[in-house]
Amino acid sequence: MAQVLEFKLPDLGEGLTEAEIVRWLVAVGDVVAIDQPVVEVETAKAMVEVPCPYGGVVTARYGEEGTELPVGAPLLTVAVGGTGAPEELAEAAPGAAPTASGSAAGDAVSSEYSGNVLVGYGTAGPAARRRRVRHTNPAAAPVAAPAAAPVAAPVAAPAPAAVPAPAALGPAGHAGPVPVISPLVRKLARDRGIDLREVRGSGPEGLILRADVELAITALERPAAAPAPAPSPVATPVAADGERIPLRGIRGAVADKLSRSRTEIPDATCWVDADATELMAARAAMNAAGGPKISLLALLARICVHALDRFPELNSTVDTAAREIVRLPSVHLGFAAQTPRGLVVPVVKDAGRRTAESLTAEFARLTEAARQSALTPADLTGGTFTLNNYGVFGVDGSTPIINHPEAAMLGVGRIIPKPWVHQGELAVRQVVQLSLTFDHRVCDGGTAGGFLRYVADCVEQPAVLLRTV
Repeated sequence: MAQVLEFKLPDLGEGLTEAEIVRWLVAVGDVVAIDQPVVEVETAKAMVEVPCPYGGVVTARYGEEGTELPVGAPLLTVAVGGTGAPEELAEAAPGAAPTASGSAAGDAVSSEYSGNVLVGYGTAGPAARRRRVRHTNPAAAPVAAPAAAPVAAPVAAPAPAAVPAPAALGPAGHAGPVPVISPLVRKLARDRGIDLREVRGSGPEGLILRADVELAITALERPAAAPAPAPSPVATPVAADGERIPLRGIRGAVADKLSRSRTEIPDATCWVDADATELMAARAAMNAAGGPKISLLALLARICVHALDRFPELNSTVDTAAREIVRLPSVHLGFAAQTPRGLVVPVVKDAGRRTAESLTAEFARLTEAARQSALTPADLTGGTFTLNNYGVFGVDGSTPIINHPEAAMLGVGRIIPKPWVHQGELAVRQVVQLSLTFDHRVCDGGTAGGFLRYVADCVEQPAVLLRTV
């Protein structure tokens, strides 16, 4: 006999407590294999495909696309262990009680369970996406959920006594404890003065999601707006509300981090122009010699690593609670990468131990993963210093916001021909503007200027440095 197992949104690591459903990869009635990706979710760190540890027939899905779910909330149920056809398993599933995803379910069930612990990105390492199998037997039509159909209800899963079901949540408020799990949602409501007892939850079993709180905030703010003037023959039409785009997912995480950086870090910026002609010539000579091609970003990264070795104050962070500056032993180099979903900062771990060839390969790997929305939270966290090549946007300079909790960021503008005094004569040289934004708590201007001057000297005279790559 088939048993129904409930698969819950797993712990995605890095302290993440919730995720938004972006795209379902399976439908009710589909046959799934062990460790097959079943849903694509967006966290505050990255887009993630979540694999299911069970193999069988999908009997229910929880949450429409665009819904935010907390870690531990049900994602779907799977009928496993039966010997009948997939349609028969799907039809039999509603009558079976779901089994907790972490419990044993007999010999038949264990043969359809990977046994691995889900923390983030799969139970069997990266695997090619499996083709979805859909059965079209007319007898199974009531099970297969069309796109417009409501999401399936939980299978024989009674609502917890401490959390009222959605039907019990009337317009007058909640009768029992407020059904909200995410501390981020609670904080948002508290900061904006929203009484969660008056919010109707749209999540599973009345769970209050961030979107519910944002809707309540919008409703609260609209009455406070200035009333429109009374209509008259000469009255100017009042502009309608503009498009509202929720700050959530990666965009919300970026907004929170940048706001915190501006609030906490007393930053300052210094800059200098440098003659990059010799650096460009050295790179061309290296690439002409055969072997793996070396990127300009990799050479700039090597220069950064050597500069941080001389000025370790800038490879640090500030522990505000302990009022201490923490100098970090390794350089984990972040770099800005533009993607269709916005700007992200992947991190090259242990950049100080990598050659120029290794850095080039890692920059390429992370950039491609960013464009494919395949970066993991581990790829986006742990940076100690950021290299920002905004020259790719065709601009010369910038005063970027420090990537909190780091202490500094080196900016590199475009490299273009400019008039330059070289060896006492006016010449056309390849010139670049370099800028350093730094946390004034970790060092003074002398240290920041020394770092930037060393970087500029290496750009102008790379021969000594390049012997180490």
